[in-house]
Amino acid sequence: MKLSVVVPCRNAAKTIAIQLDALCHQQWHDDWEVIVADNGSTDGTQGVVEDYYGRLPGLRLIDASKRRGAAHARNVAAAMASGEALVFCDADDEVGIGWLTAVGNALLSHDFIASRMDIDKLNPPWLAVTLNNVQGSELRRAYYPPFLFHAGSSGMGVKKALHDRVGGFDETLREREDTDYCFRIQLQGVDLQFVAEATIHIRYGDTSEALFHQARRWARYQALLYKRYGRGVPLETPWRSYVQTWRDLIGCASRVFRTETRPAWMKTLGTQVGLLEGAIRYRVPPVCEAYPSESVCRIVGMPVQALVEKFMESRLDPACGVVEFSAANPRHGMEVRKTQRASDKLGDS
Repeated sequence: MKLSVVVPCRNAAKTIAIQLDALCHQQWHDDWEVIVADNGSTDGTQGVVEDYYGRLPGLRLIDASKRRGAAHARNVAAAMASGEALVFCDADDEVGIGWLTAVGNALLSHDFIASRMDIDKLNPPWLAVTLNNVQGSELRRAYYPPFLFHAGSSGMGVKKALHDRVGGFDETLREREDTDYCFRIQLQGVDLQFVAEATIHIRYGDTSEALFHQARRWARYQALLYKRYGRGVPLETPWRSYVQTWRDLIGCASRVFRTETRPAWMKTLGTQVGLLEGAIRYRVPPVCEAYPSESVCRIVGMPVQALVEKFMESRLDPACGVVEFSAANPRHGMEVRKTQRASDKLGDS
């Protein structure tokens, strides 16, 4: 099975050589290629990539600058890929030893996989120890409907036919496009498989301010995903939880002045700001991350585990409001079909 390694990039001249060096040391028993999709770099990234011609199998540098965003860059590269499977890695990360072999072997048995993330190698010690590695040992499940697993796009692998079937990444999303991608594929009835043997080293922003802005964007788009996929399932006391987090944040405001605690404090601040922006923009409550409690599930007449299982069982049922791409232009927006009220489908009592 031929693999196509896709590396989206924009102004990555300072980091992409580390990624390409790591790819030079990868092995796969069959054919493979590397496609670097440039999203409009102006810092000399193209020159850095060109230095690797002849060192990486089938290396191609393609122009993916028609539309801003990593989602567009990945989709353009996927359309030009000749492999049966696509594997994605970001230009500012670094694939671990044996990564390609591990993801390739996993894709022989599974259609959709995610790598284990490491946050220690590429980040300062003061940053790594304060952040939670959410994909270090297992996949993360969304704490809001549809309660499905999701993973970061860097280190992700998928059969090309499946990628094409769901319409690729949603190019209207500037953040959380990987979470949306995971949801849509699982709603097609395909499970996301965690591959612990495939390690990818992730790079975060190297300042607390960068973490703030990243968390703010993620939280804002989290509200949009809840609106798309929530199917009317309510969140438990969302505003109470949101306000309580503000109280806690203010109560420990002194942490912003300490090097070892400032990153986590700023990241939480960014999340709070983004949650409010998302709530206002998309007209939903703040989507604070908390597993659905029994009180929420009583509203729809089902216990917690049954609610999660119901979402999973109904993935293929269009009556449940499955989100799908517009047939006219699958990358320019989403449509939601609902032939029943979500409360009816989930067992309203």
